[in-house]
Amino acid sequence: MARPARSSSRPSVATPAPPALDTSDGFTRQVGERLHAIRRARGYSLDELAALTGVSKGTLSQIETGGTNPTLGVLWRICDGLGLPFSSMLGEGGAEGGTVVRKTEQAVIRSTSGELESRLLTPERALGDTEVYELRLAARSTHLADGHSPGTREGIIVVAGVVRIRGGGVTYDLGPGDALSFAADVPHAYENPGKTEARLYNVIVYGRR
Repeated sequence: MARPARSSSRPSVATPAPPALDTSDGFTRQVGERLHAIRRARGYSLDELAALTGVSKGTLSQIETGGTNPTLGVLWRICDGLGLPFSSMLGEGGAEGGTVVRKTEQAVIRSTSGELESRLLTPERALGDTEVYELRLAARSTHLADGHSPGTREGIIVVAGVVRIRGGGVTYDLGPGDALSFAADVPHAYENPGKTEARLYNVIVYGRR
């Protein structure tokens, strides 16, 4: 799952604004509380955090107070600016030793359009700088992503359907059982050109922070 920025079911049409998280009020409050705690722990003012992340002070304030449902792109910019994995905004880190996360406890994020569903399979820092997601991409849809922090790579394993990955001027067409690793620190895209939903596993290995 690279950093999702925006979604469109018709790639030939002008790209719409980034989708908001289709989540409950409780999740929105959790994200706000986590962001506030991280900012205060690091001693940043809202102005300083805005300069660091490229997200406006007003938006950051609204997120912290639970007054707005942030887009995936905004949350990725915040995490990149703070040098944190995306899972930092989704829950607490796992305990030492083995960490079990039941399916009912895994954070599921959906775009407002419902074309992309992302399910985080690993809690924060459970695998160090690696995160694992299950992605579901609707038929005939494209999901665009900005680049991650320098040196970040992604692995893709297709479970069902067909997936087309574009990045760095190269296109990869994948089918069930195919796997791909690629540099994810540049803008890239996930496309499902098929007639049925695509399901894949996405492994993100972050670069330097």
